[in-house]
Amino acid sequence: MTAEADTPDPSDHPVTGLNEVVHQRVRLGILAIAHEARRVEFGYLRTQLDLTAGNLSKHLTVLETAGLIDIEKGYEGKRGRTWITLTPEGRTALAEEIGRLKVLIARVETTTEGK
Repeated sequence: MTAEADTPDPSDHPVTGLNEVVHQRVRLGILAIAHEARRVEFGYLRTQLDLTAGNLSKHLTVLETAGLIDIEKGYEGKRGRTWITLTPEGRTALAEEIGRLKVLIARVETTTEGK
C-alpha cells in the first residue's frame, strides 16, 4: 500500500509475480499432474486435461523449452510412448506459483471479510 489514500502499490500485488509460462491453465495442470505422478504418460495427461494430442504437444513444447519438464520417448512393448517428468526448475516454478496464488487468495479473503 502507498501512503496516499491507502492505494495498493502495483509492484506489491501478488499477480505481478505470476509466471506466464506456468500460470496458463493447461500448463499449470500439466505441472501439477507431473508433480503428483513423478512421471506421467502423454495419453494420461491428454485424457485428464481433456485436450487434443496436438494441443497438449504445443503446451509440452513451451514447458520443455522453458526447462520445466523433461520429455522421454520410448516404447512399452511395441507401442511408442512419451513420458513427462518435472525438472528441478519445474518443481521450483510450480512451488513459487502456488505460493503466489496463496498470497493472492489470502489478500482477497482478507479484503472480502471486512465488507
